[in-house]
Amino acid sequence: MSNSSVIKQYIVREFLPDVAAEELADDYDLIASGVVDSLSLLRLIDWLETEFEIPIDDIEISEKDFVTVAAICEFIDRESEPRVERLGESA
Repeated sequence: MSNSSVIKQYIVREFLPDVAAEELADDYDLIASGVVDSLSLLRLIDWLETEFEIPIDDIEISEKDFVTVAAICEFIDRESEPRVERLGESA
């Protein structure tokens, strides 16, 4: 399952229970639409940290990283890649 699908399922389950995950567009503005507010953003970040093993405390984050599902996927790709490289170098 793609990161996009996993993220959409989480967002729908937690914040949009009346919407099917397939109906949530990758470019839908989650913040401007009110789907994600400050409290739900914290929940989303906490979930991303657990689900994708991203050390949130060790990186800079910006609201723009969470505006859309596409932006969240880019954030995951960007923050997961360096960690994998560092692990590979220590082996």
